[in-house]
Amino acid sequence: MIDLDRIRQAATRIQDVALVTPLLHSRFLSDVTGADVWLKAENLQRTGSFKVRGAANRVQLLTAEERARGVIAASAGNHAQGVALAAQTLGVPCTICMPIDASLTKVEATRGYGARIELGGAAFDEALARAREICADEGSVFISPFDDEDVIAGQGTLGLEVLEQLADPDLVIVPCGGGGLISGTAIAINEQSPATRIIGVQAEGCAPFVTSLAAGAVTAAASAGTIADGIAVKRPGEITFPLVQKYVEQMLTVDDEQIAAAMTLLVERQKLVVEGSGAAGVAALMSGQLGDVAGKRIVIVLSGGNIDLLLLQGIMRHGLTSAGRYMRFTTRMADRPGSLREFLDILTAERVNIVDMFHHRDGTDLGVKDTAVDITVETKDHAHGEHVLEKIRSSGYPAERMSLN
Repeated sequence: MIDLDRIRQAATRIQDVALVTPLLHSRFLSDVTGADVWLKAENLQRTGSFKVRGAANRVQLLTAEERARGVIAASAGNHAQGVALAAQTLGVPCTICMPIDASLTKVEATRGYGARIELGGAAFDEALARAREICADEGSVFISPFDDEDVIAGQGTLGLEVLEQLADPDLVIVPCGGGGLISGTAIAINEQSPATRIIGVQAEGCAPFVTSLAAGAVTAAASAGTIADGIAVKRPGEITFPLVQKYVEQMLTVDDEQIAAAMTLLVERQKLVVEGSGAAGVAALMSGQLGDVAGKRIVIVLSGGNIDLLLLQGIMRHGLTSAGRYMRFTTRMADRPGSLREFLDILTAERVNIVDMFHHRDGTDLGVKDTAVDITVETKDHAHGEHVLEKIRSSGYPAERMSLN
């Protein structure tokens, strides 16, 4: 049984390993929504994720005999780092099974905490199967990323902190993969502030809790296709599912476009680097699915910030494009000295910054004396981009948008 006392004991047990993370007020999100929005910044946690809370609690409770056998876990990255750090702190041997396409940042960080890494399988579930095989062969202690009462109690320490930092919020929005974080957090908050509503968020590409709650029984997702790899878990936990049924009021989904936009917003407006799973709560708020939240006090859990820099670069570019901040188009002009300068003067007058430009004379649709120019520019928003295109066209240049991909 997981209750408030067990979560409080976990908080004492892990206090030398896990940080008390800040609860940051978001003036931007508050202004946009009319709510009073706060961000629980677990992306600033040790190992860059909330996962160290549950992992530390579970490892601390190992017997001497279990510590000698070592621990093993499966993870896309965040649980891996949490278990590896907790094991390193106590000198416990540690093996982590990770999907073959796991973020390089997360793989190297986990290895840096002294863990042995086993890469294999296309998604978390395949890595989990491999971890259980090794566990059976070597006798290691398996540490579940979510379906373990001690892990859930450790994650629940986040809920304790939220209420210590902001009394009786109206809503707490929590990203949900296997359900460990939302279960523990919901128990901690419900037992102290029963009027607070707990809202879960899953990625549209992998949302087994949504279908499971609708069916009243655990069902598996068909795929795990999402940029939010931290919550791409195909099957709810057997322990976490009834807890979510009991404590969570609503489970929402957001797509990758919404997640990318939320990640971009957090970098630009809050100066916070947050991974896809960590940004899911902000995506849900901005999606409007919660209806009128004016006047409500809302806490959004930013569950992690571990993201590969190349992926972050691609997502930021995609997010800026979706927001109308990047635009790519192609046009044609006369192939003579000075024609490009005349065209660029139009962009200068419209206060457009050029990101890159490709000038070419080859193409079946070009005249003998024509040249084509493909240009990527920075614009203020969608309206500004359309205004720029109309200005170009009215000046005698054909212009068509192009995909940035």
